[in-house]
Amino acid sequence: MSLRLPEELANEIAAVARTDDMAVTEAIREAISSHITNRRRAKDFKERLRKQLEEDRKLLERLAE
Repeated sequence: MSLRLPEELANEIAAVARTDDMAVTEAIREAISSHITNRRRAKDFKERLRKQLEEDRKLLERLAE
């Protein structure tokens, strides 16, 4: 997977990584993991996720016919 960041954001994550004495890739992985954890805790996200799952299920069932 490739990830392109705006220069300012790339500089900021690099500074965070240096300060925490870790690789930039590890800092990015931690940030993504934290974001996913926070989304899982959000009630509105869970509701939208369930709706998306139902829509996907219906689509896949139609395709399987």
